[in-house]
Amino acid sequence: MLRGKRWVALVAAAALASLTACDSPSLAPSKTSVKPQTRPDVEPSVDTAPDITASPASVALQRYYTRVQSDLLVRGLLRTDGGGPDTQFTDTMLARTFEQIALAEEYERGAGLTPSRGELGAVKKWVKPVRMAVEFGDRVPQDQIAENRAWVAGYVQKLARITGHPISMSSPGAANFHVLFMSEDDKAEIKPRIRALVPDVNPASLALFDTLPRSIHCLVIAFSEQPNGYAYGEAIAIIRTEHPDLLRRSCIHEEIAQGLGLGNDDPRARPSIFNDDDEFALLTRHDEMLLKILYDPELKPGMGADQARPIVRRKAAALLGGES
Repeated sequence: MLRGKRWVALVAAAALASLTACDSPSLAPSKTSVKPQTRPDVEPSVDTAPDITASPASVALQRYYTRVQSDLLVRGLLRTDGGGPDTQFTDTMLARTFEQIALAEEYERGAGLTPSRGELGAVKKWVKPVRMAVEFGDRVPQDQIAENRAWVAGYVQKLARITGHPISMSSPGAANFHVLFMSEDDKAEIKPRIRALVPDVNPASLALFDTLPRSIHCLVIAFSEQPNGYAYGEAIAIIRTEHPDLLRRSCIHEEIAQGLGLGNDDPRARPSIFNDDDEFALLTRHDEMLLKILYDPELKPGMGADQARPIVRRKAAALLGGES
């Protein structure tokens, strides 16, 4: 029975690569061999946390993701220019991709990594202020902590400007959007931390962390404020720290934006990070417009496609000057 459990929207990012399965061993041993740790609502001190040597499994993942990033860059992907003359789009295209990215869902609600059937659903967004916090697993390399924190803080400021919605950094104890940077060696911490943050979490959403494949680079789970609701009240993003810098920044951009309500991907979206082709690494001009539309006050959580469509088309036309 899922009654009483808050519905959850799950989105995950996986980069395309031409690497074969034999390039790296499977993920690290099962959690049963590691004692789970419940993390307090404080962030570790950069100055006092000890230096930790990564396990062979974590090192193998670092090498694998470094090859993934190199492969994508060689193929001209992971662009950071935000789009240009080769990626023109019209207001009609923008409105169409908004429907696919904001109204459809990549996975069935409350069913882990079960793909959805692609039907258009309802508007999902935050109404309450978003208070963002970053946390780090005990085994996260110390040279990453300040860098990751700064990337998230800068991105949060940008998102607040784009959306006009109150989005700010917070302490973990006061946050409702948690960005957890975890290494392979920290994975025993993930489920206890999620349970501590969202005690009524759907068991199916937790189960996916038992055997999370390396093809899932990062993910976000966004919880509705009320059962069967569409206004978000809590979100948790998980980002692997084995990623090299650009893949890690890409995960930050995509997962936080998806946790704001752009929960799906569309192969026709361009220039966009909401496209599984990995052409773009960071939020683009097109994606900024999607967020502007989503956080227009006229769009309310729970609005269906028919009700939202006229608002979306009008807003898209205003943003692009009616370039149909």
